[in-house]
Amino acid sequence: MVLLHVVGARPNFMKLAPVLLAGQAAAGLRQVVVHTGQHYDAAMSDAFFRDLGLPAPDENLGVGSGTHAEQTARIMLGFEPVLDRHRPDWVVVYGDVNSTVACALVAVKKGVRVAHVEAGLRSRDRTMPEEINRILTDQVADLLLTPSRDGDTNLLAEGIPASRIRFVGNVMVDTLLRLRPRARELGMAARHAVPERGYAFVTLHRPSNVDAAAPLGALLEALNDLTDRMPVLFAVHPRTRRRITEFGLDHLLGRVRLLEPLGYLETISLVDSAALVLTDSGGLQEETTVLGIPCLTARPNTERPVTVTEGTNRLVPSDRAAVGQAITDVLTAMAAGHFAPRQPERWDGRAGERVVSALREMSIKAQAGGD
Repeated sequence: MVLLHVVGARPNFMKLAPVLLAGQAAAGLRQVVVHTGQHYDAAMSDAFFRDLGLPAPDENLGVGSGTHAEQTARIMLGFEPVLDRHRPDWVVVYGDVNSTVACALVAVKKGVRVAHVEAGLRSRDRTMPEEINRILTDQVADLLLTPSRDGDTNLLAEGIPASRIRFVGNVMVDTLLRLRPRARELGMAARHAVPERGYAFVTLHRPSNVDAAAPLGALLEALNDLTDRMPVLFAVHPRTRRRITEFGLDHLLGRVRLLEPLGYLETISLVDSAALVLTDSGGLQEETTVLGIPCLTARPNTERPVTVTEGTNRLVPSDRAAVGQAITDVLTAMAAGHFAPRQPERWDGRAGERVVSALREMSIKAQAGGD
């Protein structure tokens, strides 16, 4: 059986790693990794592959950045000849980036089965490009591999047959648990001269937060307020850094300490030692849940509700006062010992194995003439 894995941006790499490793341990499997090059920073992509112990991609389409339409079109044009060369049994796509939907569409139109890892997540917000990518990919995929039970519920409600759905757990957690010891060895808190469990770690990159001056300014003011309580380390996405300068908001940063974009292990090291995390990232909502770190997500909704109902996550408006109050609430609960998150089901480090098992099972059924 030939599996062709498609990745395009950093969040995909952490999801690919456990599936690729599980496939390497399985007999009778050949695997091909295609990097679409959707992520514009080649050096950062290389660093993530190295941190995760991944081999160099077999194919790199090098599509680069652009509008959603430009990027999706270039990926589709570049991917079709790759598909013809390798003739896989399955195209495995991950998450919700443009590469995911683009390659799924090409594969299904050419009669190649598609498996979607991290299927079924829904924010109910169609202004998010990622939501459109998720919905479309799930509609065309042959096998939908969900990270949490709500994913199954969402898919069934959209008319997806139960025979195409498998609850496998969260593959990102596999990577986190495998590499957490290495991340701890980096001692990133000490490198930045901040006390363990005595600082805040921040990332912000979503257009709704950084592409307009009002929400971005409000969040920067909230971060500067927080520096009165503890050091604030802000890993600044290049897009966010540009917007801060374009909007003339540098003066709002005050004592906030800006960090260059970080590798995976460096990020996990800082998250694991933080008192709290403020983010708009989907992945950090999950990682803080596993690590038991309070997370404030500056968004009105989340496609990962299990991180709120069972984990450490709390949604907060992109508003100075609201963020400040949420921080106070979290720190008060922590001090009183009232912070007791639970670990979501099957976030246990074995999701990659379940993905490979599900692919094998579906292939055997297909060969036998079943669905």
